[in-house]
Amino acid sequence: MIKLLIMSANGGGVGKGNQSNLPQNSSQTNRVPPISNPVSNAMNTSTGMAGLATSPNSGSDLASLFECPVCFDYVLPPILQCHAGHLVCSNCRPKLTCCPTCRGQLGANIRNLAMEKVASTVLFPCKYSSGGCVITLLHTEKIEHEETCEFRPYSCPCPGASCKWQGSLEQVMSHLMQIHKSITTLQGEDIVFLATDINLPGAVDWVMMQSCFGHHFMLVLEKQEKFDGHQQFFAIVQLIGTRKQAENFAYRLELNGHRRRLTWEATPRSIHEGVSSAILNSDCLVFDTSIAQLFADNGNLGINVTISMC
Repeated sequence: MIKLLIMSANGGGVGKGNQSNLPQNSSQTNRVPPISNPVSNAMNTSTGMAGLATSPNSGSDLASLFECPVCFDYVLPPILQCHAGHLVCSNCRPKLTCCPTCRGQLGANIRNLAMEKVASTVLFPCKYSSGGCVITLLHTEKIEHEETCEFRPYSCPCPGASCKWQGSLEQVMSHLMQIHKSITTLQGEDIVFLATDINLPGAVDWVMMQSCFGHHFMLVLEKQEKFDGHQQFFAIVQLIGTRKQAENFAYRLELNGHRRRLTWEATPRSIHEGVSSAILNSDCLVFDTSIAQLFADNGNLGINVTISMC
């Protein structure tokens, strides 16, 4: 269930506001607008083949020898061949009944050990080279790099699993404004994130956008229900930007009430990383329902959010 925030800004300069969030089901991606009317949350990457030459007779020239004739991705070890010696990548091979080059039978898995040895010396371009990545790597390093490459497509940062949108960083905000219109944005580096109805059963997410310092930040409060019925809250801030950009900022989350204060300070996550791993590792503000009740007022929980530049 996802809850959205209604915020109001106070005064000029640095904005301070109060916003109430309304719930949504976390297994769906419908978001509820600030008052009551639900709004649907219903919102490829080309593989770069151009490599950077490392010498007149290697680099992109050698890498091109490993191009799969079906998908044009690279054929990487373990390398299998047809009876005539033609190669096809491991992703395409299970879908084929004959060699795409000579039409001969693929038959048994015949390893091409010579090409595997050559592949171990070739620098392959990142699959996101067409997006701007200029790095070339050994095949043993390629997959790991591509999983975190800054030029890989960005996914929708909204909690929930049904929005499968992907695109460039420059397209993220326009996607959020067009498809996830019910998410409220408040201007200012110092705001109040008010999550309403925190006592609702089951898993619930509260989401709000904060805009300051020329950047946009997404605030997420997530409630998870454990197998034994124990509930925990996880609050975190992520930047609509790269990891390098995120390093320029810090955020502080603060709960206040009844002569008590609970504070968390950290560097915001980039939406390229997402918040799942941080929540899994408790690398965020974490508190249980008993703590939440100490700071809640009539079932509503206010979190002071401050963004600062490092």
